[in-house]
Amino acid sequence: MTKVALLDYGVGNLFSVANALTVAGASVVITNDPKDIRSADKVMLPGVGAIGDAMHHMRLCGVDMTVQEVVRTKPVMAICVGMQALFDYSTEGGKVPCLGLVAGSAQRFDKTWMQNGQGIKIPHVGWNVVHTDSNHALWQGCNDEYFYFTHSYYCKPDVADVKNQGLITAVSSYGQEFCASIIKDNIFATQFHPEKSHRAGLRLLSNFINWQI
Repeated sequence: MTKVALLDYGVGNLFSVANALTVAGASVVITNDPKDIRSADKVMLPGVGAIGDAMHHMRLCGVDMTVQEVVRTKPVMAICVGMQALFDYSTEGGKVPCLGLVAGSAQRFDKTWMQNGQGIKIPHVGWNVVHTDSNHALWQGCNDEYFYFTHSYYCKPDVADVKNQGLITAVSSYGQEFCASIIKDNIFATQFHPEKSHRAGLRLLSNFINWQI
């Protein structure tokens, strides 16, 4: 059975994610111990809340360095704030330095964006369709499904960086189209919450559990 290290760094609905991973077929250990993370088959960065708190706790317990180490050899999945933590920085609360594994930033939704003739409400909360043209194994059976979002910031990859070519594998729309998911080497990340997304979310998590790199 695939062992997933679910990282505990002070933010995130850990037990909801752990339960969904278990239902999807994984053995889960909730941890911030580098030994547990290194010994797991795969790693997951959950996230709910403020990026500043997330990065503070990551650095406090050394999770930041361990993630940068294991991402070279293990599949890593990140959810919501966990996804935003992969980028260079977030504009939440000023300019918060993040892990720098993906060139780009997390930006706040623009309240001037229009949806159905009205300015969007921030945060973006609820079900929204996610579209992908990717044939990647991680997205099998999940195109044009509805997933659950709750966020005020979205990831904006640096399109000028050649390493980001083909990075965005799924998009959604809230006033404007935004990045809903990325795949880069061993990294898979979603802005939405698979653990809150019922059947489609479990299918996506199962795809991650079975992902071979």
